[in-house]
Amino acid sequence: MKTFALAGNPNSGKTTLFNALTGATAHVGNWPGVTVEQRKGVYRNKKAGIEANITDLPGIYSLSPYTPEEVISRNFILDEHPDAIINIVDVTNLERNLYLTTQLLEMDVPVIVALNMMDALEKQGSSVNAEELSKKLGVPVVEISALKNEHIEALMKEAMKLPEKRKGETVLTDGWLGDLVKEATAIYSKEEGIIHPLFHAIKALENDEIEAKANKSAFAEVSKLIETKGKTVDELEAASADGRYQVITETFATSLSKKEKAASEKLTYSDKVDKVLTNRWVGIPIFLVLLYILFRITFAENLFFADFGIGTFDEGGVFEGLFYAEGHLMSLGKILANFVECVTDWFTGVVAGWMEGAGAWQSFVCDGILGGIFAVMGFLPQILLLFFFFSILEDTGYMARVAFILDRAFRRFGLSGRAIIPMIMGFGCSVPAMVNTRTLSSEKEKIQTIRVVPFFVCSAKLPIVAAVGAALGDAFGIDPALTALVAYFGGVLIGFISAIVMHLTTQREKVPPFIMELPAYHMPQAKALGIHVWDKAKHSFKKLFTIIFVSTVIIWAMLYFRFDWQILGEEETAEYSILGVLGSVFSPIFTPLGWGTQLVATVNGQTMNMGWAFAVSALNGLVAKENAIATFATIANSIGAGIADDVDGALSFSYLVQACGSSLSVGALYSFIFFNVLTIPCFAAVATAKAELPKGTLKWTILFWLGVSYVVSCMVYTSVTFIWPIAIWAVLIIGGGVGIYFYNKHRVAIDGPLNA
Repeated sequence: MKTFALAGNPNSGKTTLFNALTGATAHVGNWPGVTVEQRKGVYRNKKAGIEANITDLPGIYSLSPYTPEEVISRNFILDEHPDAIINIVDVTNLERNLYLTTQLLEMDVPVIVALNMMDALEKQGSSVNAEELSKKLGVPVVEISALKNEHIEALMKEAMKLPEKRKGETVLTDGWLGDLVKEATAIYSKEEGIIHPLFHAIKALENDEIEAKANKSAFAEVSKLIETKGKTVDELEAASADGRYQVITETFATSLSKKEKAASEKLTYSDKVDKVLTNRWVGIPIFLVLLYILFRITFAENLFFADFGIGTFDEGGVFEGLFYAEGHLMSLGKILANFVECVTDWFTGVVAGWMEGAGAWQSFVCDGILGGIFAVMGFLPQILLLFFFFSILEDTGYMARVAFILDRAFRRFGLSGRAIIPMIMGFGCSVPAMVNTRTLSSEKEKIQTIRVVPFFVCSAKLPIVAAVGAALGDAFGIDPALTALVAYFGGVLIGFISAIVMHLTTQREKVPPFIMELPAYHMPQAKALGIHVWDKAKHSFKKLFTIIFVSTVIIWAMLYFRFDWQILGEEETAEYSILGVLGSVFSPIFTPLGWGTQLVATVNGQTMNMGWAFAVSALNGLVAKENAIATFATIANSIGAGIADDVDGALSFSYLVQACGSSLSVGALYSFIFFNVLTIPCFAAVATAKAELPKGTLKWTILFWLGVSYVVSCMVYTSVTFIWPIAIWAVLIIGGGVGIYFYNKHRVAIDGPLNA
């Protein structure tokens, strides 16, 4: 099969086209750097009898080695020898996108240009003469709309017709620069093994670093040639860029007919919206309000803060507890979770009936296996719903604005927009977010970014936030949506503060430049949203029936047996089980956090220490964060919550909170959230961090996660519960800030300013 490489600018619709061609579940993003590695798929059209391999390259603006993405794309084309390049061009920004096209055309490889976003161009009242542009470029040009899946088949049919070979051509043909290009190309043509002499010759004239190392002898000859002509490297680089843009503007761009706009139409719809959403004063508050609304739709027990007397319309209360409770309407996420809970409760009851009288085996299946799995499954509707909302924000282009707002706000503190992008990806999953740090320009920036990525609440931590939020609502009347907002925003805030401190101390370096393109707002594609949600659902079910399944079975066994492998007696509480004893060893460590040895619960008339339960759930969460709530469900069942009425994770946690009574405070519950959000992430994320971090830095990273989570959780517990420690923490924070200020001032005198 032929292999086609997709190359284009960030936000040109390249990855959207890849999904349309291959049907793959590759992530579609609206900011540069989402496509870190090459994505591969197969295009199949049975009607036309076409089959081809498709490789999606990172979004780039040029083939100069300024960023890791540009190096990846360039090396693939030069070293992997694709049969052709499909150059995706955003037709609404034709002149800027064609700069990359002029460089691709200098390679000895067939090229076809896909003019994407034709639907957006037509909305502007503009048009393009594709046939005329094709003649000027010397390669086929096809009009498409990747978002609407229009003319994709026509593009591939034309691509299959491309010849096997094509000689590179350049637009740099005039004047002294054109003469230099000819002479430099002649030098490279004499060298053996150089397949793209024109491309390499121009890169040598531009003093390209990679070219200098790859073809030393030819590069040296070109350098001598430049000296004999009396030219400098800076002159050549400027002349090359100017020459390209001059041809693009005067020759290629004339194929585009733009509608003349009146003064009132100069600002596009996106520009007008951005005046509000990216405003330096209201941009971040708007983002926080939007998050709170999404959290209410996902988690709230009382969606509209009001009692509508819904029960009067539901005679007999058929739908009470499903759609409404105590007269108020539940949120969409809660309604969906209730449906799942009804099904899981029914199924568990049926299984318990079948196994009645089976003793330990009934407990093993219902309490251990089903209790643990269903505890996490109960949160799946809310996880998918929130992920669906985040996908909408991303696909509309809003998340790119969030990255821009945060870059502008935090650049003065040493955080670049390129580092903020993987952090935002951490809301989905820490693993791809850490992989995405490969686009960062330095090791220090990469280290500090990987260390703070887990602080952004991923979907695996959502069951913890939801369960604790529900318990806070039941026991203390605190809005679950507010708890979610505190967890999400708190994680972001701690992440940024940690990154700033590292930037000013252990990871000092100048802030690298960052170019961010804000795509036009557009309606999200239903197919793309479906792919995102389905991919997340598959990932969640895979974890449910592998890692979480094994963990819940082990937890059940450790709760059911003592260390002598004898089954617990009827008079013995879970404290005497293997898990209880091990948890009791670790629980004193968490006493300063509010959920250690001070927790005492009364269950069925028996009083027992419950700090061990919180300790083992937090430790089990290191395997997979969902395990924390699954552990609580298994423990709740084992100590008397009942099989039929308590397999739900949120109910299990609320049961234990109520059993602990006054020994468990609001501050302790928020402390539990922050510890699990900030501490060592799941094993998969730790393995990814090990692969991505420089050698020898993983152990310090793990200590960093432990230290930050412990200190912040202790601060939250003591400040919320006792109030007066706030003064002590304030003095310590101010003292630390003053120390960092003077340390940084001393280093600036030696190294120079970081933000120059």
